[in-house]
Formats: sequence, structure tokens, C-alpha cells
Amino acid sequence: MHARPGADQDAARVRALEELDVLHTGPERRFDRITRLAQRVFGVVNASITLIDEDRQHVKSQQATGLTFEDGARADAFCDHTIRRPDTLVVEDATADDRFADNPLVAGPSHLRFYAGHPLQAPGGQRVGALCLLDDQPRRLSAPERELLQDLAAWVEDELANSTELEHAAEAQRALLPRTSPELPGHEVAGMCLPSRAVGGDFYDWEALPDGDLALTVADVMGKGFAAALTTAGVRAVFRSAVRTAGTAQALREAAATLYEDLERTSTLVTVWHGRLSPATGLLRYTDAGHSLMVVVRADGSVWRPRSGGLPLGVFLDADWAEEVVQLQPGDSVLVFSDGLLDLYDGTLSSLDRVAAAVRDGVDVQHVIDRFAVLSRRVGVRDDVTAVAIRRTA
Repeated sequence: MHARPGADQDAARVRALEELDVLHTGPERRFDRITRLAQRVFGVVNASITLIDEDRQHVKSQQATGLTFEDGARADAFCDHTIRRPDTLVVEDATADDRFADNPLVAGPSHLRFYAGHPLQAPGGQRVGALCLLDDQPRRLSAPERELLQDLAAWVEDELANSTELEHAAEAQRALLPRTSPELPGHEVAGMCLPSRAVGGDFYDWEALPDGDLALTVADVMGKGFAAALTTAGVRAVFRSAVRTAGTAQALREAAATLYEDLERTSTLVTVWHGRLSPATGLLRYTDAGHSLMVVVRADGSVWRPRSGGLPLGVFLDADWAEEVVQLQPGDSVLVFSDGLLDLYDGTLSSLDRVAAAVRDGVDVQHVIDRFAVLSRRVGVRDDVTAVAIRRTA
């Protein structure tokens, strides 16, 4: 019988799981595809991906027709034995195996009889879990079936490696967002960007300009995931250069011209709201390129919505946009956001009244943003959610 890994191995595995960040992220289709295929190919009642931390087994994915199990104590887990070895563990009849005959899954109502598991390695080589097959009838696993199980386990390991790459990409994308709210006399500004996946296609940005104005940008790149994130980084870099141009419309034209060829080649569209706030006067000049998601909540509680903006970036090379102006008075608030925020409600423009109410009821703009962040966690993010809130306080 293999000895339980020592404390150093346990610590290394726990660190690897923390870096992978897959323990508490819920079901994921990329893993469910593998367990679904495994169950069908092997004809077992359960195919699962499990992960083992210091003292618990976590079921990351399972496909089952009758025999199901939940997260539980590591001490009762067959997979705890699997991670102690580099090769496949096969238990043809658990009732005839002294290691497992008294296990609750075997002696209890689950009547587990057959188990086959192949260890899963993190990118650093630590064995963090297993791809396993379970059945309520004794059976054998042929040599070709063992090879197939190993191939499927290698697929899971590739997805785990992708998790590490995604986390690094997410850290890089978060680093491109503003770190602190700007200090702007007589105004409050706050923002958030919550991607629906590890990385996303939305971003917001602001930059203090030499003349004292604040340039603000909210953009939504068509699509999600890595492809959108790569485009997002390029769009942000271009706007960082263009914002120093006098006039929001001219800045947007310059950015659109720079980006057009890349957007056309990748068949990508980008909606952009670009603004410039003068703190001394409360004058907010902005240009809208297909974004059209902005509400102004006046101090008296009334709500104003601007007319729809122009075309998104990437449609026509010679597209043009006009600059609009909003005069903010003390107590007035502005919220610019992506359509993912509407998905937190009913996904339609009829939600705008509820969005405006959240702005109106906010103690300050950070409170407004925090409320949307809490709502995002409660209902789940189906699309990237980005918002920037501005309030004139004096």
C-alpha cells in the first residue's frame, strides 16, 4: 500500500490548486465535455474529475446515471489513493479489496464496486486529482481502455494548464485597469469591469490631462475570452495615445483610423464611449460610437438619456462621429456602462429605470458601483459587465 504523501507534498499540491484557481469556480463546460465523453465511451454509471486539497476531495465535474457523489473527506476518497502513484489505479471489485471494502461508498447505499482513476498533474508536476470511472458492477479495464483513460486525463491536464495561462492573462488585464479613482475637484468617479470569463472584451480607462480635464473611455469589443481580450489591449493602447487630442470626436476618429485595418481583418466591431470632463465647470463633452448606454440622473431625481450614438469602430473607414455636451450641476450623476449590466436585470432597455434608480439611491459613486458588483456576484455574469459612474458634488 502506498503511503500518504507527506506534508511538503500536500503543501505543494495545495499551492498548485490555488494557482489553478479551479476549486471554487463551479461547473465548467471544458471539463464537463471530457467527463461526458468518458461516461459514454466506457459505459460506466459515473465519470468524474476530482481535485484533492489538504483534507477534502472536490468534485469538479461528473456525469452520472444513478451513482453520484459530492465533495467529501479526503480520507474516504478512492482518488486519494490515485494521487499517490504515477500510473492508473484500477479496482475491479471494491468488496474484494481490503483498502476499500469498508469504504462508505462501497458498504453504503451507493454500492460502488468498480473504480479506475488516472492521476492529474498540475503544470508544475504536482498530482492534484484524478479522472475516474465508477460503476456499481465489478468489471475489468483492458489495456486499450487504460490507454484511452490516460489520453483523456492528458486532455484534462491540458485544460488545467490553460487555467494557469488564463489566470496570468486575467492578472495582466486587471493591471491595465485604473488602480485608483481620480482626484478631481468637485467630482467623484468610480468604475468596475467584471469579465464573464477569466478575461473579457470590455474595459474602462481614465487619464488626467495636462489642462486639468479628465479623459474617460468605456469600450466593448465584440466577443468574449482571449480573442476579445487581445483586441481590448490594442484598443486601450490606441486610445491612451489619442486622448491627448483636443476634442472627443477627433480623438475617436484618430483611434478609429488607427484600428480600422486590424478590426477589418479580424471582423471585429468595438463600441466606444469617450468623454472629457472639465472639473472647473462640470462640463462633460463626449462622443459615442455605437455604445448608446448612458444615463444622466439629475439632482432632482429626473433621468435623461442621450440620443443614440454613431456607428461602432470597424464598420467603415470613413465613419464620422459628433461631439455632444452635458452640463453637470451639483448632485447630478452620470453612468456609462456595457450591455452586460442590463443582463443583470432582464437584458432589455426596460431595465434602464432600475439602473437609474440604483444611481439615484447611491450614497456616492463608489456605493453605486459596489451595488452593481454585488448584484453581479448574486445573479452571475453572463456577459462582461463594465460601468463608470461620475457625480458632481460641488
